[in-house]
Amino acid sequence: MRIVILGLGAAGANAARTIAAAGRRDVRVEIYGAEPHLYYARPKLPGYLAGEVSLDDLYFYPRSWFEERSIAVHTGARAERVDATGHRIILSEGTRVPYDRLLIATGASSFVPPIPGADLPGVFTLRTIEDAERIRACARECKRAAVIGGGLLGLEAARGLRVLGLDVTVLERGPYLLQRQLDAQGGAIFHREVEGMGIAIETNADTEHIERGAVVLKSGLRVPADLVLIAAGVRSNLELARDSGLAANRGIVVDAHLATSAPDVYAAGDVAEFNGTVYGIVPAAVEQAQAAAKNMLEHGSAEYSGTIPSNTLKIVGIDLTSIGQIAGGEGYTELRRADGPGRYLKLVLRDGRLHGAILLGHKDRVSLVSQAVARQVDLSRYGEAPLGDGFDWRAVLG
Repeated sequence: MRIVILGLGAAGANAARTIAAAGRRDVRVEIYGAEPHLYYARPKLPGYLAGEVSLDDLYFYPRSWFEERSIAVHTGARAERVDATGHRIILSEGTRVPYDRLLIATGASSFVPPIPGADLPGVFTLRTIEDAERIRACARECKRAAVIGGGLLGLEAARGLRVLGLDVTVLERGPYLLQRQLDAQGGAIFHREVEGMGIAIETNADTEHIERGAVVLKSGLRVPADLVLIAAGVRSNLELARDSGLAANRGIVVDAHLATSAPDVYAAGDVAEFNGTVYGIVPAAVEQAQAAAKNMLEHGSAEYSGTIPSNTLKIVGIDLTSIGQIAGGEGYTELRRADGPGRYLKLVLRDGRLHGAILLGHKDRVSLVSQAVARQVDLSRYGEAPLGDGFDWRAVLG
């Protein structure tokens, strides 16, 4: 059986790894990646930009790792279309590659809002190794930078630019930073920590246009910038799916087996949409890839039921974990504790059961609280005790 994987990111590489681990001698695996690189850690790109991470450190596996597992890797190979009827893919240079099972794991690309001036020299996005190298080269000639977007990537990129010696301003259009990982109270605490590191922040900052030497906001404020980095999120790479007639909305639509609308064609990672959700996080990419791999080996052998949103990251040097439902709302109970600079703990419960948590500066509790959210443990009889330092999470987990 010939399994072809399109994409050499987290989903594609982990699918190949899962298939190889099955030890099936009758299975041949081929991966086609559009970039000229082997599988690398995209979240480390800001560190590479800053010069703190080497190019070799970015890569997960050397080419020999793939060769030892009989995984054929083709880099710099972009697929243009899937011929589902003929069970083959067509590469950009015209080569036709047959398959018995196909996994589309082509990921996402940086989203650039329709901002006038976004195409000017000195305006960048950060998604690839080449992006980081272009930004670093430009930074050598610059003194001031503006980062449009106060999410995870925007803040880490801002830190990287600061390490390179630039004065950096982060422009967040919302009322506080990291709105997918924090609430307003946690955002205010985090804001103070980031500013303390020498990174300026403008919230409620809606960009009007970019001009040479500045970003101009709709409020009229003009933010000086020789270099501009747009970090406004990503969008699934859907050109292949649409050109191939696959069902797609925000991502390629998949079912619980990660199967697409075409027979023997699966999708996983940032390009896949499950139950109306494109997760865009590494844990989901890995879980989807593993399930898809098992189903490609044996139809219906694994079901994917969704991923609990979880981010555990060291944002600009601050430990932050966000798990599950963090927004609260009707029917939810919220417990909060802010006990010092850079520290915030929030637990979100429904009918006494733990559905989500924010842990800012509480690295020691992350593992146990994550398990508790995954199990939706009952905390109804403990009151506010789970916020305390001495609370026994192990006893609750049993």
